Amino acid sequence: MRVHIDQDKCCGAGSCVLSAPDVFDQRDEDGIVVLVDAEPPAELHDAVREAAALCPAAAITTEQAERV
Repeated sequence: MRVHIDQDKCCGAGSCVLSAPDVFDQRDEDGIVVLVDAEPPAELHDAVREAAALCPAAAITTEQAERV
């Protein structure tokens, strides 16, 4: 899985950080999402999908990484 964020869309709600704190963080000055791990391990994929679904600004997208 590859995670993408759009900081311009982010409204700073913080639901992503609550859902997947190992993948997302927030900037201290304005609460905008920061991506900590763009390719999280498989055990975090459900949490990342939940974070994307809960994001009120739809600022999080995911894609399946190609297997080599």
